[in-house]
Amino acid sequence: MTDLLARTTATIGPLDADAMRAAEARQMQLTKPPKALGRLETLSIQLAGIQRKPLPVIESKAIAVMVADHGVTAEGVSAFPAEVTAAMVLNFAAGGAAINVIGRHVGARVIVTDVGVNADISAAAGVRHKKVRMGTANIAQGPAMTRDEAVRAIEIGIELVEEELVNGLDIIATGEMGIGNTTAASAVIAALTGEPVAKVTGRGTGISKEALPAKIVVIEQALAVNKPDAADPMDVLAKVGGLEIAAMTGVFLGGAARRLPVVMDGFISAAAALVAVRLCHECVDYILPSHVSIEKGHQVVLDELGLVPLFDLQMRLGEGTGAALSMSIIEAAARILSEMATFESAGVAGDPNEADAELTR
Repeated sequence: MTDLLARTTATIGPLDADAMRAAEARQMQLTKPPKALGRLETLSIQLAGIQRKPLPVIESKAIAVMVADHGVTAEGVSAFPAEVTAAMVLNFAAGGAAINVIGRHVGARVIVTDVGVNADISAAAGVRHKKVRMGTANIAQGPAMTRDEAVRAIEIGIELVEEELVNGLDIIATGEMGIGNTTAASAVIAALTGEPVAKVTGRGTGISKEALPAKIVVIEQALAVNKPDAADPMDVLAKVGGLEIAAMTGVFLGGAARRLPVVMDGFISAAAALVAVRLCHECVDYILPSHVSIEKGHQVVLDELGLVPLFDLQMRLGEGTGAALSMSIIEAAARILSEMATFESAGVAGDPNEADAELTR
């Protein structure tokens, strides 16, 4: 573990209990029946603990879209050719992708990072050029990358958080793009959870039902060939993971170290979150799950981490789209806590604690 990664994980501590108690006490005084806003209330209290503020602020938002290629596409695991990855980077940079639209909708800036695209896109404007290597190797034949490369990719995610703090940052979402990355994510999740590959593998970009068994076999072969050590998350990441998965792992860790809420997107983002939590368990308290993907392995990770998503819109695009969409809900939770009147300030009669007692009778 490098100095940067070691320092980052060592910095991650528990949520601020005092801030959470103050936020909860204020929730009980707001002009509504106690707990009437459900998860919006518990979310606001969690945000207070993350930011160490009784009144958390969600204004400056960023979406980190990590992009990389996967050698395993040579096994025919995707419905799209690998060249689509580079083309989509240019689409992101031009503002034409779904994540750009949703980012504009929620008022979040989109930061696109080339961490391992298998093409020279160094001339692309509006892209953070941090390529570790030209895509991973074919995990069905051997390791995806070296351990040092996996660490470097994690550091790129940590560094992104540090860079964006200068621009003002209250919350960050994780997103990705990389043809073949559902295969790598399934391999990582199967290795770390011990679940059967078939239980955590879906159709990804939309391969046919007939092609799914072959994809499962490829992942099983990758695990058999590489023998990743489930007790060593870096070993799993390096042997069967992806560069963008590693970079998102860094965003989760870097965000937690800087006391920022980090929003989990879908299936690929969940694989990164799982690695991050295995590297530092306290990181889990800083992860906000946005939605549940129709990729069935996503629910496995949510259950493993004890996280409940905010919504289910049957999404499976990735890019950070679900995470970005949830930012409006998360911001609303913070604003309700800070902007809603209390019974006292509004001059509304009634003791909310007495009302709560009535409800429990």
